[in-house]
Parts: sequence; structure tokens; C-alpha cells
Amino acid sequence: MTRVNTVLGTISAAELGFVAIHEHIGYGMPGCELDSRWWKTPEERYEETVPKLRKFHENTQKWGAATFVEATGICNGRDIDYYKSLSAKTGVHIVASTGFVGGDTALPFFERASVEYLTDQFVHEITVGIGDSGAKAGIIKVGVSRGFKMKELDLRIYRAAARASKITGAPIFTHLAVDCEPALNIFAEEGLPCHRVLFGHADDGVSQGKINEKALLDAGGRIGFDTFGYDLELPDPPFWGRARAERLKHFLRFINSGLVDQVLASADANCSPLGWPGVKGHTVNYLFEQLIPDLREEGIDDSLIDQLFVHNTADFLTLQPISD
Repeated sequence: MTRVNTVLGTISAAELGFVAIHEHIGYGMPGCELDSRWWKTPEERYEETVPKLRKFHENTQKWGAATFVEATGICNGRDIDYYKSLSAKTGVHIVASTGFVGGDTALPFFERASVEYLTDQFVHEITVGIGDSGAKAGIIKVGVSRGFKMKELDLRIYRAAARASKITGAPIFTHLAVDCEPALNIFAEEGLPCHRVLFGHADDGVSQGKINEKALLDAGGRIGFDTFGYDLELPDPPFWGRARAERLKHFLRFINSGLVDQVLASADANCSPLGWPGVKGHTVNYLFEQLIPDLREEGIDDSLIDQLFVHNTADFLTLQPISD
């Protein structure tokens, strides 16, 4: 059976339905729980999050199920028991992450850890569970530190992620796709096929001109167009925003070039941001309210939309251990 870890247990890939491959229940930087301005009570977070997930579930009914891949790694507000409660309440499958958004978000305990230790940490969270929650991670998060350059810790995290992916079969997704050459070298050295890696945020406004798309595609990597909705047309757009038409044109260039197997799409929205205000007017449901209508208007049919959000995602999330 093709298997995927969710916070409520392991399910078959066929049960995933429509998948939002890179989203957040709540994301914040280490220490954000001490913020006195933006921090919310658990009740406020729950009240803000449940309607968005219920709407997501409602929007996915034609696909039979809804899956929300939670991209918040260790040290960034990950709360597995909360995810379990939300999944049970809303009917949305939630896939939790192990790993780190970027080396510069790792607390000192992990910053000093060896590749071997980090590998064991990731493997444990995928095969045994995260803390005492009983829930297993289904994907590994890695990133690029600020400044768009891999730091020594990033390289250690990538190497540990590659080893853990081979052992457990869990896929990897990255925060940012810039400075990809060191990552590609590590994956090659560790013998991890790059179709098991989603190189994320290739569509955001600040990464343009910094991504070697050819190298990623030639290596067989998957490209993440996963900041849909962070549009410059918003009343108060974020610094990583991008004009809606420009992002869509970039995405369509991949699809119309026959590269649909190598792309995945999402919104990277925060249901309830931790320790920061977030971006008003942006939720996971942008995928249904704006993106899918835009795609249909451009002549993309339902079978291709299914491939993007159902078939590609199910193949990617399926646990696929790799033997040397």
C-alpha cells in the first residue's frame, strides 16, 4: 500500500484527495511565544483557524478529501496535539513536518548538533513519533538562511534530511529554491533522487533572478510555486509579494512546456500567524477563489488541475524508502 503519515495516523495516498502542499497552521520565529503585541491565546488561534480549515474542506468536496501539508518545522511553533485536534474537528488531513525552515531558525541545541544526530531526530519523528504526541511526521523541511546563501548549519541539515529521506521514504521540501547548487551536490553525494525534493518558493517576488531553474529541472527536482496569493494587489502586500499576472505567467510557462510532472502549487498561507500580524486577506482558500479560476480561464482543464493537486502530490507524499 502507498502510505502517507498524517497527524491522526498513516493513510493510503488515495485517501489524500486535494492537497495543499505547503501551508501553515501557524508559523513564528523562535521566541515568538514571548511577544506581547501579536501573540494570541489558544482560544483566539482556534477561532481564527477552524473556519479557514472548514472552508478548505468544503472547497475540496469534489475531490473527496482535503489534505493540508503543515510546513512549520522544529522551533517555529509546531504544535502536534493542536494539529490533531484541528484535524479531528474539521475533517482535514494534516501532514506534519520534521526539520527546520532554515538554519538560522534552529535553536542553539540543534545548531550545535551533528549530521548523525539530526538524521536520528528526523528518522525518529517520521517512524516513531514527535514527542509524546503519537503522531508521525510525513515530510522533512529544510531551508536557506537569510541572505539567500546556505550556511554551514544549512548544509548539515540538508545532508541529514537526505539520509533520513532515504531511510524513511519521506519526501523533502525546501524553504526557498535559491543557492540550490550546494543542495544538489549533497543530494547527489547521498544518493537521493531529486524527484523526492520539492524546491519551494520558486515563484516569490524576492527570489526572481536568483534561482537556477535549469539545474533543478535537469536534476529531476520538483519546483514549488507555493506562494500563490501573496500578490502585490493586496492592500498591504508583503516584501516577498509579486504581481498576480506575472506569477501566473511564470507558472503557465512550466505547464505549457510539458513540465507539469515537476511542479506543485500552494499558497503558503498562515491560518493564525504566531508573533507577527501575518498578511490580511490571504488564506489557503486562495487556491479555489483565485488560482484555479485563473487556470481555467487560461484553458487549463480539470484533468490537469487534478494532476497538479491530486496525482503529483500523492506521488510526492508517498513514503518511498531508497536502498543503496
